[in-house]
Amino acid sequence: MQKRRLLLRTVALLATARATHAAAATRVTVWRDPSCGCCTGWVAHLRAEGFAVDDQVLRNLGPVRARLGTPADLLSCHAGAAEGFAFEGHVPAPAIRRLLAERPAGVRGLAVPEMPLGSPGMEVPGQAPDTYDVMAFGAGPHRPFMRFTGGSPA
Repeated sequence: MQKRRLLLRTVALLATARATHAAAATRVTVWRDPSCGCCTGWVAHLRAEGFAVDDQVLRNLGPVRARLGTPADLLSCHAGAAEGFAFEGHVPAPAIRRLLAERPAGVRGLAVPEMPLGSPGMEVPGQAPDTYDVMAFGAGPHRPFMRFTGGSPA
């Protein structure tokens, strides 16, 4: 009987922890073109990493990027935002988590310009992933925030 009570308490605790985690998931709004396959790959990456994603499909991302303040020289194929920060391109989840945890002064967002091979959503089986910088932008010049090889910190 005691084992059964312990098991029931454990199950209840796990259910509570899971519900708390789900409620605490960071919401990322993503704006993407309807025909972009790699954009859906980035959305899938964010969801697999525990983010709650609000996937917005638009034909013209220009007004969104202007509102987010994304610099023209850092543009890629999709945009995102969470907790007041902007994201452009295939920004890996660990970089987003670090930005949200540290909230560095003067940083308005992160970008992965162009489309590096192996970045989240740009994986190609049999191809070696690129090493690339996630760039921070905002006040002052753009600067490297984190370096990745594929989806892993380098």
